[in-house]
Amino acid sequence: MQLAAEPEFVTFDMNGTLINFRINDAIREVMADRIPQEVERAFLRLTGQLRIDECMGEWKPFHQIVEQSLRRSTRIFGLDYRPGDGGAVYEQLPSRGPHPGVPAALQRLAKAFRLVIITNTDDAHVHQLVEHLDAPFEVVITAEEMGVYKPRLRAFEYLLDRLGVERDQIVHVSSSPQYDLRPAHDMGISQKIFVDRGFEPDQPWLGYERITDIADLPRVLGA
Repeated sequence: MQLAAEPEFVTFDMNGTLINFRINDAIREVMADRIPQEVERAFLRLTGQLRIDECMGEWKPFHQIVEQSLRRSTRIFGLDYRPGDGGAVYEQLPSRGPHPGVPAALQRLAKAFRLVIITNTDDAHVHQLVEHLDAPFEVVITAEEMGVYKPRLRAFEYLLDRLGVERDQIVHVSSSPQYDLRPAHDMGISQKIFVDRGFEPDQPWLGYERITDIADLPRVLGA
C-alpha cells in the first residue's frame, strides 16, 4: 500500500475484523429449528440490513439492536420469534476470541504505529474482548461512548476529534465495507484496508487495499 502520508494511528473495527464473531452463525444456533433452509439466506441477509437500519438512530444498547432486528425480520418472514432469542445471540459475543494470527500481527504493528479500536460493542463487553486480542491499544472507542453506531458518519467525526488528527493521519482497517469502509470513504479518509473475511462483497470503488490474511497487514503498512 502506498501511504499518502505517514499515519499516526491505525484504527480498527473489532468484531468480525479482529474478533472471530459471525453473528449469522449465532442466529443459526439459537433459531436452528425455526429457519427453513429455503429462506435462510434471505432471512439472514434481511436481518443484517435491519441491524444497520437499527444502528442509524441514536444510541441504544446493542442487545436491543439485535433483538429488534430479529423481531422485524421474523415478522416479515412469518417465522416464530421467542422472547430471549436476541439476548441469546448477543450473549455469545464476549466469549469469542481473535481470528488466527491477529495478536501477532497487532503486536508487530504496535512497534511502528499507535493502535486504536472503534467498535459498535457496548462498554459492558469491550474490555473482555480487547483482552482477548493481547495487544497494546492506546485508545478504545465504543458506540456507547460516542452515542452513535457505525455506519453513521458521526462515529468517524468522533474518532477524528477524539484522536485530534486529520483524515490523512489514520489508516482504517475493517472487514465491513458497509459499517466502516463506506462511511470512512464518505468522510474523506483515503487510507483504508479491507480485511476480506467473506462477510461482504468486495467494493473496490471505495479505494481501499484488500487483504485476506491479517498477517499481511504489517507488510502492507511497512511495519
